[in-house]
Amino acid sequence: MAGGLRAGEVEIPLREIELRASRSSGPGGQHANVTASRVEAVFDIEASAALTPGQRARLHSRYGRRVTAVAQDARSQARNRELALERLAERIERALARRRPRRPTRPSRAAKERRLAAKRRTAERKRARRKPTLDD
Repeated sequence: MAGGLRAGEVEIPLREIELRASRSSGPGGQHANVTASRVEAVFDIEASAALTPGQRARLHSRYGRRVTAVAQDARSQARNRELALERLAERIERALARRRPRRPTRPSRAAKERRLAAKRRTAERKRARRKPTLDD
């Protein structure tokens, strides 16, 4: 990640990503009270020169003006920085991925027959549970 953040086919320069450090919440003892190990990575979609207009529109529709990722799993700020950047890349990649449109299909004849057979078995099982009537 020396040159930038790789998210799918997009290379985002690190200068376009704002990294903020703050104190981590949760357990950690005295160490957590004095270190700013929580890292938040913020990517401003509108200000980025690395995105095409189409990519910018896809990201904007999914996340709004900016994409953020937070890491406070590790004790060290350096490791949390790596985790936050990885998570940011995953979020951007997921938003930019184009989903193939679903091709509508019909159930096969065998599938229909299996479904109807299962319905008949269920109906028979429930019918057998009923109290007998004088008509039967």
